[in-house]
Parts: sequence; C-alpha cells; structure tokens
Amino acid sequence: MLALLLLVTVLSSLFILFLWVERQLGLVYQLNHEVDEESNRHGGELVAECLKAHGVDRLFTLVGGHVSPILAACEALNIAVIDVRHEATAVFAADATARLSGTIGVAVVTAGPGVTNTVTALQNARLAESPLVLMGGAAATILKGRGALQDISQMALLRPVCKLCLSVRYVREITPSLRLAISTALEGTPGPVFLELPIDVLYPYSIVRRELSPQASHRPASHPPSLSQRMVNWYLKRHLNNLFAGAWTSRPLGPLPFSLLRASSQELDAAAAILEKARRPLLLLGSQVMLPPTTSVKLREAIEELGFPCYLGGMARGLLGGSNVLHIRHNRRAALRQADAIVLAGAVCDFRLSYGRLLPKSAAIVAVNRDREQLMRNKGIFWRPRIAVQGDPGCFLVELSRRLGGKRSPSDWLDSLHESDSQKDDEIRMKASQSSGLYLNPVRLLLALEDILPPNAILVADGGDFVGTAAYVTRARGPGGWLDPGAFGTLGVGGGFALGAKLCRPEAEVWILYGDGSLGFSLAEFDTFKRHKVAVIALVGNDACWSQIVRDQRQILGTDVACQLRYTDYHVAAEGLGGRGILLDSTGDQGDDEDAHLRAVLSKVQDMCREGSAVLVNALIGQSDFREGSISV
Repeated sequence: MLALLLLVTVLSSLFILFLWVERQLGLVYQLNHEVDEESNRHGGELVAECLKAHGVDRLFTLVGGHVSPILAACEALNIAVIDVRHEATAVFAADATARLSGTIGVAVVTAGPGVTNTVTALQNARLAESPLVLMGGAAATILKGRGALQDISQMALLRPVCKLCLSVRYVREITPSLRLAISTALEGTPGPVFLELPIDVLYPYSIVRRELSPQASHRPASHPPSLSQRMVNWYLKRHLNNLFAGAWTSRPLGPLPFSLLRASSQELDAAAAILEKARRPLLLLGSQVMLPPTTSVKLREAIEELGFPCYLGGMARGLLGGSNVLHIRHNRRAALRQADAIVLAGAVCDFRLSYGRLLPKSAAIVAVNRDREQLMRNKGIFWRPRIAVQGDPGCFLVELSRRLGGKRSPSDWLDSLHESDSQKDDEIRMKASQSSGLYLNPVRLLLALEDILPPNAILVADGGDFVGTAAYVTRARGPGGWLDPGAFGTLGVGGGFALGAKLCRPEAEVWILYGDGSLGFSLAEFDTFKRHKVAVIALVGNDACWSQIVRDQRQILGTDVACQLRYTDYHVAAEGLGGRGILLDSTGDQGDDEDAHLRAVLSKVQDMCREGSAVLVNALIGQSDFREGSISV
C-alpha cells in the first residue's frame, strides 16, 4: 500500500512538473481561453488579411498542399496569385517586384523541395538588397522530426541566406510574425525574410483535429481506448486547443514602424568640404540610392544640382535617363585613376571595384552605405575612406546637394570623360562592322536593338557574354530600366524578373536579354506568360556555346569541355509553350541594308508583343572579340 501511495505521489509530482514546464515554455496559452471548434476559418485567411493591409496586390507561387489555404484566401481578397513553373522563378519575380515597386515582394512555396528550390534566388536577393518575404510550408508542428512528408530543417538551411527566419508555432502567431517579417525585410539594408508556416497552423480546426486523431473514427464502440491511448488523446487534445487558442482574436494588421539611419550634420559638412575643393570629383552610385524614402525624381534633381559626373551601377542604371550629360558609361577604371574625390554612394569595394584597388590612394574617398559590413569591405587592405558614413545613400546625396548649392565640375574634367566615352562608342561601332562569319554580329544586333527601344523599355539581363556586351551597347531608358541579378551573378533570373517587371509596369516594353545557356533555366516560363497574359520579348543571343567560360578555359586549360551547346530551335520551343517565336539567322539577301533589316525584324517583334503575345527571338550569332580579356571568375 505504501509503495502504491509513493508511486501515485511521484506520478502526480511529475505531472505537475510537466504542466509547469509546458507553461514556462509557452506551450499553453491562457488555459481559460476557449477554442471555437465549429469555426471554418483558417490560418491562410490571416496571411491574406495581413498582406492586404500592407498593400500587397500580388504574390508568386508554385502550388503545394502545405500552402493551399494561403493561395485560396488571397484569391478571395483579390490578391493576384501568379503561379510559375519553378520555385526559384517565384522568388525572382518577387525580387523584381520589390525593386520596381519600392515595397515588399512576396513568394509562397510548399514544404521541403519547394523551399530548397528557392535557396539560390534568396541569396541573389540578399546580395541585391531586395526586400521580399518568402512564406514556406512545413510539416505539422507535432510531427516535426518524426519523418513527415517533406520534413527537413528548413530554418537551418535558410538562415545563412536570409536576413531573418521565423517559424510560426500557433495560429495566433501568424499575423504578428508576418508583420515582423515584412518590417525586417524593408528596414535598414533590405533583404529576404523567410516565414515558415507549418501545415496545421494554416488549415481549419476540424481538418487538423481529424488528421491528429485518424484512428478515433474507426474504433468500434466495443473496444474503448486503452489507458495509454487515452493519455495520448488527452495530450493531442491539449496540443490542438493550444494550437488554435486565441486564433481569431482581433490584432493589428498594418505595417510596423521602423527607423532609417541617416548621415549626421557633421558628416555631411565634412563631405561637402572635400567636394567643394575637388577639381575632378566622381560619383559611383549603387542600388541603395534607389531605395525609399528618396524618389528617383528627387535623387536625379540632387545629382544634377551637384553637377558631378557619375557612374551608375545595379538598380541605379537608368536613373538619369538615356543621355544625361553627367552620366559617364565607359572606361571607369581610367576615370577613377584620375579622380581626386570619389563618392561611393551604395557602391561596395568588392570584386566590382577590384576589392578597392581601383581607387587611387591620392583621392579623398567618401563612402556611404546602409550596411556597416559593406561600408568597410576590404578597408585598410586596398583602400581607405576619408569619411565613412553608415546611413542611407539617397538621403545623403540630397542633403549634400543642398549644402553645396549648385557646385559644378570643371568643364575640362567633364569634357575629357565625354571624349573617352566617345572613343569607346566609336570602338563599339567598329566592332559592329566586322564580319562574324555565317551568323549575326552580336554587337550589330544589339546596336539595332538600341535604335528601336522605346522610352519605357525595361531590359532584363540574364546571361554571360551576350548580356555583358549589351551592358556596353544598350542604355537603360529610365529608373528601373535595367534589371540584372546583382553581385551574385546568378543565371536564370530572366523569366521571373520579366514576369515581375511586366506586372509592376504593364505599360512598359519588357525585353529579356538571354544567353543561350541562361535561357535553359527559365524557358518553361513562356507557359506562365501565356497563362497570365504577360506579353514580353526574349532576345536570345544564340552562339551555341557558353562563351564567357570557354574563352578563358580554352586559353588557360586548352579545352572547351562542357562548354559547347547547339544552335537549338528555341523559337519552336517557345511556340510549343504558348508564345510566338522568330528565327533570326541572317541579315537578309546580299546587298540589303543589314542594320535596316535588323531594325525591321525587331520592330515586327514589338508589334507582335503589342498584340498581346510573349515572343522569343532566336538570334543565331557568331563569335566576337568585343569582350576579349574579360574574366569569367
């Protein structure tokens, strides 16, 4: 009897300890909080309501059962659900949306492989500083680590490539977690945030209850549950009620406030003093200058007020339009060597500036960046700033222009940079006149494209050698007029970027500049373009080769192994996927005006696109030495 009493006492103590630990770990939420077991509401509705309150009008997805409630709820609230053919495309499209809209981009993918397929696109967005939220499905909270379908450690996988990773444990956490995710993606240095949503926080109570206790409905009345089964049922009931406790309590839905770090008055005064004395000042503008709150109009006015020549990189390309006198396009290395004052506004001393080696030690350097790590990248090794400001570069330039009050560069400095630009343009035209054998000269083709592009054109860059040539030959028409992967150098962005760009700016003429290698990553998205009535143009520089790689590989290693492709009929594949295709393999009959012929074909393609079709131009191009000496690593 004493032994039995002791056993009961021990078990009671363990149970009380269990309840205490459960409460301390936050596993029990207001035991007196009733759960509405009859409600048909589900967690997907909370996601949709929060997105709507943040002004999100579309999201990109590849459907999966784990996340279907989100998609259904968004459709009900008139949030457009754009489904694509690969999860990476969904993130790329959200990335482009964020860049062009100045707000958040949103992608939704299913658990496991759906999430793992986004890793490259997320890292690309992280380095490109694009604010987006990826919502991913996950195994049910109670089944994690138990071998459920598509159950992996998604949080551990995505933490290195995201600003923040959050996992929702209860339905009541959905709204505050999503608000935090959006705020974190936008504030400071923007970037991607991952929000994991287990399947049991998204579906209605009745469905989750049925899945938690599937055996109860099949047990004969003559076989009551055993003691151990009753204990399991008790635990599952507690878990289920806690999962839905407080689920539909009214909570704030709108954006969270966040602060923006700005340059101090002392830092601005010091920078102004440096530039006031400069005879050969130079501005290098990176993507960060295009971030809110500074508008592109206000930023352009500030740069014109300063009057300093500038190079535009990343999302800053197109900021000054196609032919602004202050925009210098070529020979940046030589210009930097001559400059006596350089402002790095969002530009980073990574491989793009040869880790800082391109910056002369004699020049006074003012560096401005939202991110301290980027601000100080390779500092003291190859370069050293006179002033390093952690703050928003766009706001910095606007304030700087007010202090300098119409400072202008000496005309001889600007004239010398224009002369250098003109020499490079002459070289481009000379390269365009050379023969490329049986196929088109890629430089000539791109010059023809430059001639027919309208003011509202957006160029999406997805490729190596052909796109690298286009960066010299074509000009971004306006802010957001050039979309490239950014510092990660990712191939495969074309379909997603074009999709996001056209939906953000339906009036724009969107061109994807593809290499024939990069096209393989997103050719299937022509099916997406057809289904969602997205009319874009893909110009494929098809040289049957990974040219940017083979150039170095053949010279250094003596082989072109794995670099050869075929002059594949990509235009036929595009037609099979619902688009229209054109083969451009010559410049017409002997004696024809070759440039006029190219312009005529490309103009015809524009007409086809205006009729509502996505069009692929399969341009068979020959080899060119235009980028001889460029490196592929």
